[in-house]
Amino acid sequence: MVEFGGWDMPVEYSGIIDEHLTVRTAAGLFDVSHMGQIEIAGKHALGAVQHLTCNDASKLAIGQIQYSALTTPEGTFVDDILVYRIADDHFMLVVNAGNIVKDYEWIQNNTRQRGGDAVVVNSSSRYALIAIQGPEAEGILQTLTEIELPAIKYYWFANGEVAGQRVMVSRTGYTGEDGFEVFVPPASAEKVWNALLAAGADKGIKPAGLGARDTLRLEASMRLCGSDMDEQTTVLEAGLGWIVGWKKDAFLGSDVLQSQKAGSLTKKLVGFEMVDKAIARHGYAVVADGQPIGVVTSGTQTPFLKKSIGLAMLPVALATVGTEFTIDVRGRQVTARVVPEPFYKRAKK
Repeated sequence: MVEFGGWDMPVEYSGIIDEHLTVRTAAGLFDVSHMGQIEIAGKHALGAVQHLTCNDASKLAIGQIQYSALTTPEGTFVDDILVYRIADDHFMLVVNAGNIVKDYEWIQNNTRQRGGDAVVVNSSSRYALIAIQGPEAEGILQTLTEIELPAIKYYWFANGEVAGQRVMVSRTGYTGEDGFEVFVPPASAEKVWNALLAAGADKGIKPAGLGARDTLRLEASMRLCGSDMDEQTTVLEAGLGWIVGWKKDAFLGSDVLQSQKAGSLTKKLVGFEMVDKAIARHGYAVVADGQPIGVVTSGTQTPFLKKSIGLAMLPVALATVGTEFTIDVRGRQVTARVVPEPFYKRAKK
């Protein structure tokens, strides 16, 4: 157990490698109740979300979700988030645990400055959040609910009951596997958790902690806010241009991102594999002629792919797939190569 974002969180139960492989081959259960929920409702809620976030929330149908970011006027990250459209005039933003207070204040202040009818509520205390991830996830969860899980498309959600408890179920996750995240009242969380473990016992389900969550998301090339991106990193520098609604009206930082798209981008986050035998970790310098020119933001030896992989911020000139570069690994100069992302992609059913 470790302290994480004000919470006591499990790093591992049976071991990071075991949990990682279980999620890839069967199902893992994660307690992610530390994540925050901030709701925006009112006649002008859509306008507020459009102003605050980089993706185009007007494209969301009721019951649909999108990956997005709260951006600064410089086009950098306040946080990366999921936007849920609960009704025409009601949105829920799922935010990172360590950023709940900061995000709420940012959203509240900017929404108030815009004016109009939009109320912002930090509803994080109303939700516990349990994620079931892996190829067996749908089958296990279906035994506990009358919600037709196959009908929930990726990045959509539905309301109903799980193990007799009123919940919201979304087809989302942070592992690269198929799976669901179950929003449940905190008082019901233990009952739902235990019911899922019991229902999945014959399918090999195991609880999984922060360690496996990190190695799984890295294999899937999912960014970690605070490591791979922050308030000094723009959305394009993070390699996430696909979450920008380029055709929507101006939002916070849109002018900077438009300029970078037009050619002013100087650095970019890329995926790499080690050529030499070494593991590159967060914070290791990318060097040329003995001078730092970039940095590794995430890196590990992956349990499933059995490769040393990572993400690194590189000058644009080095960011092309196939380009080799040098990382300083504890004083040793080792070679890495830019590769396509994601590193891992699950087989389609």
